Amino acid sequence: MQPRTGEIERQSEASASRDSVVPPAIALLDDDPAILRSMGRLLRGEGFDVLPFTSPSLFLSQVASLEPVCAVIDLSMPELSGLDVQRVLAERGLICPMVFVTGHGDIPTSVQAMRDGAVDFLTKPFNAEELLRALERACATGRDARALDARLAQLRQRVGSLTERERQVFEQVVAGLLNKQIAANLAISEKTVKVHRGRVMRKMAVRSVAQLVRAAEQIGIQGTPT
Repeated sequence: MQPRTGEIERQSEASASRDSVVPPAIALLDDDPAILRSMGRLLRGEGFDVLPFTSPSLFLSQVASLEPVCAVIDLSMPELSGLDVQRVLAERGLICPMVFVTGHGDIPTSVQAMRDGAVDFLTKPFNAEELLRALERACATGRDARALDARLAQLRQRVGSLTERERQVFEQVVAGLLNKQIAANLAISEKTVKVHRGRVMRKMAVRSVAQLVRAAEQIGIQGTPT
């Protein structure tokens, strides 16, 4: 079974505008060149940057450097299955939300794919609207995931800029301790605690203790009461 290539091609008209000046890069992985060409025409017409692959190993060797916002992947391929590709990306910690396509309505496999993070699962023959709707969700998921990843990296960098004493104060502040309790725990004056606390707030780019606590939670830092 194959997608309705004629229908896809007839509906591949350029969109009037895109959300960004730089078009989103969509990776296409399918061992059938005809399907790749058909989907490629549609997505280029919709303003996407298309990265086609017929080989899972080639896709896996380049995905980290190309950083597609998401991918459309055939479930059944002779070299590696779509689930194998999904597993390898997860093991590498790479962000690439997936839309799976298959010629077989295999419910257990689709459930497994979705459980492992797939955004959608399309059964061939699918039409252009189905694919574009799935990609809209996948692109949104990819953008959100990358934004969160960048945010967490920034927070970790800010924590790394703290001195040892500032880190100690930071952990006790997010544990809910008062300045006088922190001073007693660290054998320093309350005035010194206030100075370190102010530096922590500036370096972490937060304005309140609540924001500081949320930042700590996001990167998995547990406040220490002593």
